[in-house]
Amino acid sequence: MADHQEASVTLPSEPASVPVARRYVAELLTEWGLPVEAETAETVRLVISELVTNAVLHTFGTSPTFTVDVALDRHERLRIGVTDSHPRWPRRLPAAVQQDNGRGMVIIRWLAAECGGRLSVTPTPEGGKTVWITLPWVAAA
Repeated sequence: MADHQEASVTLPSEPASVPVARRYVAELLTEWGLPVEAETAETVRLVISELVTNAVLHTFGTSPTFTVDVALDRHERLRIGVTDSHPRWPRRLPAAVQQDNGRGMVIIRWLAAECGGRLSVTPTPEGGKTVWITLPWVAAA
């Protein structure tokens, strides 16, 4: 199996794309050797759900699509990015009791840290952004 693999999918910015993106990434990582029952697999499913939901809900119709990029450096790390064309970057909101939303990035950052990974945001040349999560790669022994 190759030491470096990459894949991506572009989907419409609509709620129905959230489970499609989650399934795409889960199936891809299984194909690349991550056991379905691995803790990292569950973390990735949660992170993808949060990132894609953010791309759908918080671009306010200005990003008709979003792209999920997945890159694996087999003996080092897994990188997953969700790119949209909205120029506003995610903001960390206070976790006030009365808030019904706004905690997604806090959850993503916490999940990444729990696995020894990190979250970052980079601009795109077109004026949008990519929200990345980087995790250590742990495949089947």
